[in-house]
Amino acid sequence: SLSFNKIDKFIVKFKIGVLNDRCLAFTRGVTKKIAKSYINNTRKRKLNCFLTLRNTPYLKRYNFIFDNKKNIKMYSNKKILFKTNIDDYNQVKNIEQYIENLNTNILKPIFLIYNNKKPFFDTNPKISVSLINLNTIRHIERRINKKINFERFRANIYVDNLEPWHEFNLINKYIYINKVKFLVHERISRCSITNINPKNYNIDINFPNTLNKLY
Repeated sequence: SLSFNKIDKFIVKFKIGVLNDRCLAFTRGVTKKIAKSYINNTRKRKLNCFLTLRNTPYLKRYNFIFDNKKNIKMYSNKKILFKTNIDDYNQVKNIEQYIENLNTNILKPIFLIYNNKKPFFDTNPKISVSLINLNTIRHIERRINKKINFERFRANIYVDNLEPWHEFNLINKYIYINKVKFLVHERISRCSITNINPKNYNIDINFPNTLNKLY
């Protein structure tokens, strides 16, 4: 829930979701013992105890990249600020303290936790893969006469060539993507994170309010 990163190919694992999606998280305002309990216990996790753009919009200035060598890189304006291997205790402690000191409004302490078998979904304890219909976004664009960057929705999968809003007709049905079978479970509730333009990180629209007014 920090920064959006595009990939063209990924692996889906049964009972895990997209491999390595949301496998890292920063907890905020809880003890290290509680933070550690969140690693494996998905039912204990409380969304507000994680650092997100929703509760800490200041972080919109930064981008985070996690690579296949288990390094997390923190950027600002394409300049690398930190490169931390998550298996190195001292490096992890340094990035935790760095984030704590970024802004006085950041709720402390901060702890970095990792689990690629039980990712940190905002739908915990449910496992989810998100899907967005690009024609639905275009439909909204026409209604408000404003370009909407699709990346602000941070979906796992974007689909085209569907009628606007047709994805709602797929709920409780199975669909296949590259021979992988998915159950379309429910609509996604929209929060204030969608107000942030991922290109410049400005808050340029009240998206949940706009949806309520239009639809």
